[in-house]
Amino acid sequence: MTTYWNSELYLRFESERTRPSVDLVNALGVDSPKNIIDIGCGPGNSTAVLAERFPDADIIGVDNSIEMIEKARSLYPEISFSMLDASGDLSAYTGTFDLVFSNSCIQWIPDHSRLLPRLMSLLSPGGVLAVQIPVNYDEPIHRIIRTIASSPEWSGKFESHRSINVLAYAEYYNILSTISSDFNLWQTTYYHRMPSHEAILDWYRATGLRTYLAQLCDDRSLFENELLHALRNEYKVEPCGEVIFPFPRLFFTARR
Repeated sequence: MTTYWNSELYLRFESERTRPSVDLVNALGVDSPKNIIDIGCGPGNSTAVLAERFPDADIIGVDNSIEMIEKARSLYPEISFSMLDASGDLSAYTGTFDLVFSNSCIQWIPDHSRLLPRLMSLLSPGGVLAVQIPVNYDEPIHRIIRTIASSPEWSGKFESHRSINVLAYAEYYNILSTISSDFNLWQTTYYHRMPSHEAILDWYRATGLRTYLAQLCDDRSLFENELLHALRNEYKVEPCGEVIFPFPRLFFTARR
């Protein structure tokens, strides 16, 4: 089953989705990389952060979604973007980059114990790998999605479920300790101000719900309504009328 990315839906929360890229760039400890690749660039918002920080670098953003690449090219025509599946063969890029950057991408790719050494191989000597991964899978939003999608009412409608390709922080620690000369690992929780519970649902329509919504037709609205009812029970409305939406993310940088 193929699920397509919707760049317009994704960019409804552009500021919130871009903030981790800014924080990761600010933590790099890299002065003037000459060649940079942005793995899983999406609609180019993270690549634009890199271009602003390193205006003299040769930067390319890559993604396996043609819809995302076309959107990135339209928004940032001054930056190079190309189709590339990071789970595939990367050998053509071995030793090419001073910075391999990936914001909120590799959670969609399995087998990180194999993937991370492959990403490190793209670096020139002394180059840096910088990654951010959502680690919010124990948050209410994901518990709700898993519970409802696996319920007797809905489980038979899904041939496949969303896979979570994220390791424990200690597993990343052990991988990085064997493939890099130095590394840093940290976690940040963002507390997003959401205008409504519907906004949280809208956020996930562009990401974690894609697998499920792509398999539903006439009963999609029923599924979303059940999700929305559960969201209202889990996330309270603050006195100002907004909803606090906690979102933990894991970061690491590693030097070849």
